Amino acid sequence: MPTSKKELRIEYKNLRKALSFDEIEEKSLAIANQLIQMPIWDKTYYHVFLPIEEHKEVNTEYILHLLSGKDKEILISKSDFETRKMTHFLLTDNTKIKKNEYNIPEPVDGIEVPSSKVEVVFVPLLAFDIFGNRIGYGKGFYDKFLAECKPETIKIGLSFFKAVSQIDDVFESDIKLDYCVTPEKIYQF
Repeated sequence: MPTSKKELRIEYKNLRKALSFDEIEEKSLAIANQLIQMPIWDKTYYHVFLPIEEHKEVNTEYILHLLSGKDKEILISKSDFETRKMTHFLLTDNTKIKKNEYNIPEPVDGIEVPSSKVEVVFVPLLAFDIFGNRIGYGKGFYDKFLAECKPETIKIGLSFFKAVSQIDDVFESDIKLDYCVTPEKIYQF
């Protein structure tokens, strides 16, 4: 069983590649349905990633519908690949979204909101362990962003797959999740 970030990254990219479009939709909807049961709906500012379809990420459209149905303030980000920094914008009816050179859907511009205002973050990931450690694509965008958030900000990973027992090469700077939601289960750390 692979346990290093590098090995797990390869394994989980392959597991995702094997999923059909229908499976992604079904599992993404199941994740959104799990979220409804969580004690997170008394907040105002929710940060959501827009999925990179080519990487077969969790489709967050169902979560966006949930949030707008509950009249929440939804934030989406634009990534700066030189500084590895994310800038967050309020998602409104007027927000124009355009894919960047890495096929990440991003807001063109809009009303900027500081990381310190974010109360709940839905975090993309490739794999996670039973201790709340996560593996992303290795660029460090989310670790940097989560470090800018208040300590009480709720960090929720979204995964199609269950937890691995342990990720061996966790760094001090890696920020742990509070929860990870899969189609079958809500993990709390």
